[in-house]
Amino acid sequence: MDEEVVIKFEKVTKKYKLYENDKKRLLGLFFKNVKCKEKKAVDNVSFNIKRGECVALFGKNGAGKSTILKIITGVTYPTEGNVEVKGRVSALLELTSGFDTEFTGRENIYLKGQILGIKHEEIQALEPDIVDFAELGEYIDQPVRTYSSGMKARLGFAINANVRPEILIIDEALSVGDEAFKRKCVKKVNEITAEKNVTLLFVTHSANTAKEFCKRGIVMKKGKAIFDGEIDEAIKEYNKIIK
Repeated sequence: MDEEVVIKFEKVTKKYKLYENDKKRLLGLFFKNVKCKEKKAVDNVSFNIKRGECVALFGKNGAGKSTILKIITGVTYPTEGNVEVKGRVSALLELTSGFDTEFTGRENIYLKGQILGIKHEEIQALEPDIVDFAELGEYIDQPVRTYSSGMKARLGFAINANVRPEILIIDEALSVGDEAFKRKCVKKVNEITAEKNVTLLFVTHSANTAKEFCKRGIVMKKGKAIFDGEIDEAIKEYNKIIK
């Protein structure tokens, strides 16, 4: 395994201001004295993930997992601390985000590719694999507004899983579609992570699924990382907090 650190969190804290209503939230943008509560979604968290590692992130709802993923993907930024991410990140989070519903599925492949910073020529080369994986048939050339939520999710997974990521982030995204397609998604993730230089960060509530992909686990509780180590021990720690 390459020893290069590709995700580095150093004493990272993310605070959110909670206002009583939308009016106070708007005023809070302009005036510092507007009353609000402050919540630490992530509280002084540090960890390193090396290239090629597969790491599970455990925690109850509200533990800070989603905020960590948003920081890694650049959706939000830490209030305190230092974060470094090296490599192309593909996030299987909100699979249908970034779609233009008036565009066809095929057109959205190019749109999402551009959002991910992929060159047009590379998207062209990837297009057949994405279309084949999504299994949408003739609907690939129909507007996305005509798709069911499951069809949108299939297309989103197909795009994000086939863009040859260096860092793959999955947040319970393997629940896409029917059982046959779920198995296909799991197989695809295994193929991606079999590449020695691909790093996986996997957020799940399922210990069995985590063990299928990961050898290391980080357990979050109330914004803090309370355990970081071997996957079986991480699962034991996680089971303690959900009982």
